[in-house]
Amino acid sequence: MSKRNTQQRRQIIANMVQEQGEVGVEQLASLFETSEVTIRKDLTVLEESGFLLRRYGGAIRIPTELIEESHEQLSKQKLAIANEATKWVKEHNRIIIDSGSTTGALVKALNQTGLIIMTNSLALATELTHLECEPTVLMTGGTWDSRSESFQGKVAEQVLRSYDFDQLFIGADGIDLEQGTTTFNELVGLSQVMAEVAREVIVLIESQKIGRKMPNVELQWQSIDKLITDSQLAPEIKAQIESKGVEVIVA
Repeated sequence: MSKRNTQQRRQIIANMVQEQGEVGVEQLASLFETSEVTIRKDLTVLEESGFLLRRYGGAIRIPTELIEESHEQLSKQKLAIANEATKWVKEHNRIIIDSGSTTGALVKALNQTGLIIMTNSLALATELTHLECEPTVLMTGGTWDSRSESFQGKVAEQVLRSYDFDQLFIGADGIDLEQGTTTFNELVGLSQVMAEVAREVIVLIESQKIGRKMPNVELQWQSIDKLITDSQLAPEIKAQIESKGVEVIVA
């Protein structure tokens, strides 16, 4: 196999673990024609991101019981974050809601009237059309990205620049405490345009993701106004984020 960039390699490794249940360092080094040191770094990053568990000589799929326990906790965290986020939405606001599971929880909690909402997610757009508050729903259009299950690309960016919005609600795969939100997805351009056309940018993220450094910086701290997270956030981490000029709200 020819050499691939770091992000592609790690994505393939994560997929292999899910499909096979277990992978070895030596096996992966041979497959990707790279050193075992590089593969060990990949596995460390993937473990920190919650994609697998390290074991001597390789890695394994996360046991089902751990996933179920984690999902139950995350669902409670997402609900708390979403309920807090709705407090910052005023009636008749024009808002952008980015694709994602935490932003999806926000959609379900909205009850303000007169909202105009744009999204790049088909799933969220469908949810929005079922709300009793009957918001006006706008779609970005663009190129469908199966990894993020959302529309991306230049067309979507052009559509966004045709409007201005009161708020952007956006999630993240991780938080680099020095730089800002991070993601595995290389397609960060649309998120950055979303932030440009919104007067207020609000990040919704579970505390366990804070400190995870993904390969790509999505939004730098100077682009973010508020960060809403759950009550498990450590006080020292809260203070560190606030030092970047971001208001941290604990749900």
